[in-house]
Amino acid sequence: MSNSDRYFENRDCKYYPCHKGLDNINCLFCYCPLYRMPNCPGHYKWIEKEGKQIKSCIDCTFPHVEENYEKINKIIKANS
Repeated sequence: MSNSDRYFENRDCKYYPCHKGLDNINCLFCYCPLYRMPNCPGHYKWIEKEGKQIKSCIDCTFPHVEENYEKINKIIKANS
């Protein structure tokens, strides 16, 4: 694989696929490094749980798309 440093797929994971609608899921950012950013570029929504507002990324596939690897790294560098 030419982009093996940018893509990893774990079909044996008990949570795979973690999001519906993708044929191939990049598991490299399984735990999204952008989660704590209030204005990340992914598709998230705010929901209420136990009286608190929490960020829900259940419908977000941004970190799992191979082409977004460079975008994520740029965002991380810009915010560190």
